[in-house]
Amino acid sequence: MLVLGVLTAVCLCSVVSCTYGRWADKLHASRANEVDKPTSQPHIIFVMVDDQGFRDVGYHGSEIKTPTLDWLAATGVKLENYYVQPLCSPSRSQLMTGRYQIHTGLQHSIIRPTQPNCLPLENITLAQKLKSAGYSTHMVGKWHLGFYKRSCMPTQRGFDTFFGYLLGSGDYYSHYKCDSPGMCGYDLHEGEEAAWEQDRGIYSTHMYTQKAVSILARHNPKRPIFLYLAFQAVHSPLQVPARYLERYKSIPNLHRRKYAAMVSCLDEAMRNLTLALKRYGYYNNMVMVYSSDNGGQPMAGGSNWPLRGSKGTYWEGGIRAVGFVHSPLLVKKGTRCKALMHITDWYPTLVTLAEGTLDEDQNLDGYDVWESISEGRPSPRQDILHNIDPIYTKAKNGSWKAGHGIWNTAVQAALRVGDWKLLTGIPGYSDWIPPQTFSTLLLVNRWHNERVRWDRGKSVWLFNITADPFERVDLSRRYPHIVKKMLRRLLQYDKTAVPCRYPPKDYRSNPQYNGGVWGPWYSDEDEVEDENDNALSNYLGRRSRKKKVKRRGKFKRKA
Repeated sequence: MLVLGVLTAVCLCSVVSCTYGRWADKLHASRANEVDKPTSQPHIIFVMVDDQGFRDVGYHGSEIKTPTLDWLAATGVKLENYYVQPLCSPSRSQLMTGRYQIHTGLQHSIIRPTQPNCLPLENITLAQKLKSAGYSTHMVGKWHLGFYKRSCMPTQRGFDTFFGYLLGSGDYYSHYKCDSPGMCGYDLHEGEEAAWEQDRGIYSTHMYTQKAVSILARHNPKRPIFLYLAFQAVHSPLQVPARYLERYKSIPNLHRRKYAAMVSCLDEAMRNLTLALKRYGYYNNMVMVYSSDNGGQPMAGGSNWPLRGSKGTYWEGGIRAVGFVHSPLLVKKGTRCKALMHITDWYPTLVTLAEGTLDEDQNLDGYDVWESISEGRPSPRQDILHNIDPIYTKAKNGSWKAGHGIWNTAVQAALRVGDWKLLTGIPGYSDWIPPQTFSTLLLVNRWHNERVRWDRGKSVWLFNITADPFERVDLSRRYPHIVKKMLRRLLQYDKTAVPCRYPPKDYRSNPQYNGGVWGPWYSDEDEVEDENDNALSNYLGRRSRKKKVKRRGKFKRKA
């Protein structure tokens, strides 16, 4: 009996062992299949270029050769009614948050290297949203959203990896930047540390492309990836390897010649990136977005012709951008999208494509425009607040009277509603600058500008952008009722604005106190004090806004 019991126990153990073994094998195989199963979420490749003018792409009639960009746009969807902000930080902040500047406190200018300022931490970034949706998130290139404390750095704002620079510009080879005399430092980072060991003195367009390709090579294409490639090109300083200059010897203007060569180098980089996407298995399940961050700077070689104005202005030349989407997932390829779009729209559009979630309490200003892009449907967007800058109030002739008692036109502001565009204050440099290379003169130090003299002393402009995209006919006196209606809309937006964040220079930011490197300078104690100060300023800001509304009410009753 004892022997029989032992044999029975052995058999039972064998059965259990075999059953467990088969179950464990199946579980392991199931998990392996889950890992190897191709993702239904598209890979998202967002390419941001710096200061590329509206005309500075082949398919907009430029003399600059951009065969790769032309092909990507022609086989994708060209965005021909697409708007960004006139400067670097504002565009990047709105891409990362899906919110207007007035709702993040970054209404004025850019984030300076020496300012204790960054994209407010209470904002959930696009990278954070995609990471929570299961994406591997990588950033290469220009950040320019602040770095005074470590919690502001890209790897603290949703990116798994970061290789690039923190400031707005710098040397393309040495990666040094001087903000002012005695305030100079090194600005190339891997994660949160200086990338001394990774620096080989390579031209930055090549270096960032190589980094992006290496990320694609290492990643498993069966898992979703978000790659944010923010090129330094074609921002000043105008630097480029000599071999790209050869093809533009016929351009007499030296700045334009160098700029054209930089764009060609950028076009080559886009070709190498596209080839890598195909080689490593991403291309068939990929959405690529290409966008400039603002208009071109004519004094640094850029061209926005035939649009008016330049980078740093609220004329169309400063805010209407080169942009396209390239993807095998598009329903209607090879089309031109004329639906109204703004850079804030990428946030909800890409998060929705990624099967992520959007929270109601985020109060986004962007719209999901994928159906407008992919299928040619009407845009859900009807207006764009280009900005309200409460600090820039330099219009000498601006007044409440000029604003019909509704708005102080000394304040720099711009609003688009349907076909109409309203500007108040000083919108910025307002000339039209024709293509310089069409001239027979040797223009080196001077540009042929079509100067505007008739609008001096003005502080309000109104244009029908659909009928007059070049802003040549001001209609503010002909249609005062539309001006009033749009001023009221500005006032409504202004009531929702948060206090403007534009702190003074902090001399502790000097790289000489940080090993010669631009980087965070706040300590943990500083961070706690900073959070308390922000809470207080937000409270005072809310009180001041309530007082402003009361004062306006009294003024309107008197009027």
